[in-house]
Amino acid sequence: MDRKDHQIVRALMRDGRLSNQDLAAAVNLSPSPCLRRVRLLEERGVITGYAALVDQKAMGYPITVFVGIRLSKHDQATVQAFERAIGAIDDILDCFLMTGDIDYLLRVVAPNLDGYERFVRERLHAIDGIASIDTSLAYGVVKQSRVLPLPG
Repeated sequence: MDRKDHQIVRALMRDGRLSNQDLAAAVNLSPSPCLRRVRLLEERGVITGYAALVDQKAMGYPITVFVGIRLSKHDQATVQAFERAIGAIDDILDCFLMTGDIDYLLRVVAPNLDGYERFVRERLHAIDGIASIDTSLAYGVVKQSRVLPLPG
């Protein structure tokens, strides 16, 4: 990727609805080469898709919870079953494989504390192989971004 590709990606991370005309103007290219570069970035898997960013509170999910999970065993069957189960739960927005004291860190949304309790009791406790669940509630957001920094 060259500098122009980085500019294109950054502009699209900021506003995925930019028309090709506006994108080309923003990165100082003519529309045809700009579109060609965007298509190549998509084909190479640099741009993996486009989505609307939605306010979670407006959608009825004002609670963000970070959940640390420790597995009881780390054999292939337990890990695969856990990861499959997590992938099927819409309340879990992100799941990170971690180093350190926890095996996974989940970012979960909930409508309220009762809803989070139901989530733990009905969804997490139903997954075999979990040794412990550690919960941290986020009570505010200082920074939230989907725009990656430019390299260098």
